Amino acid sequence: MVGSADVHPLARAFDTVGPEYERGRPDYPPEAVQYLAEVLGLGPGRTVVDLGSGTGKFTRALRPLGSHLLAIEPSEGMRAVFRSQLPDVEVRDGSAEAIPLPDASADAVVVAQAFHWFRQPAALDEIARVLRPDGGLGLVWNRRDSTVPWVGAFGEILDTYDAGHVPRTHKGAWKAAFETHPHFAPPELKVFTWTHEGDVATFVDRALSVSFIASQPPEARARVAEAVRTLLAEHPDTKGLDRFQMPYRTHVHSVRRH
Repeated sequence: MVGSADVHPLARAFDTVGPEYERGRPDYPPEAVQYLAEVLGLGPGRTVVDLGSGTGKFTRALRPLGSHLLAIEPSEGMRAVFRSQLPDVEVRDGSAEAIPLPDASADAVVVAQAFHWFRQPAALDEIARVLRPDGGLGLVWNRRDSTVPWVGAFGEILDTYDAGHVPRTHKGAWKAAFETHPHFAPPELKVFTWTHEGDVATFVDRALSVSFIASQPPEARARVAEAVRTLLAEHPDTKGLDRFQMPYRTHVHSVRRH
């Protein structure tokens, strides 16, 4: 695997949960994608790299823009699902710290749900290398709105298995590299609201696709799945429902290379 040594050990667990990730993770709000297109100048004739593309959820969101899309993903399991979903889009083995592209070959690099896993500042150095002058970088995260009681309870189930070694988005450690990087200022932020609708199986998969759950032994994963089923069956906000709406806040960060 190209650049596999650069991948965080816990991120390697994604290799085993590609199908769960595809079924359980939300798509992205069209308004957020359109905003990113406007601030980064995405569209026909532009080359856009989806770095850490996973199963291709954000790649699919970019397709209506008409740009030439190229995906980079270090997980073989994720790439297999990507190819089944987007057989006409090239996806290459590579990491953020070893991007298999020539210098100044991309107009934009976008990263959805992955930048917090990258090793800094090596990843920013590589992104700057493959971007053309004044190229753009977009970072996107769908973040569960845990102020909603049942969503907060869902998060508590997951947090039981977080030993504190996972570079999670909300901790904000990923922002530090921008403070001193020669080619990127701290990115600007815009937030969008979004809702993911699904059934019990959807949100069981949502839980099982989390890195520190995917890395657990089978018996622990089974306990997580049962805890999610119990939550949805018994919580006052979800009891008696066949389908559920999990609210998200989609954070879109953007910055130009200089």
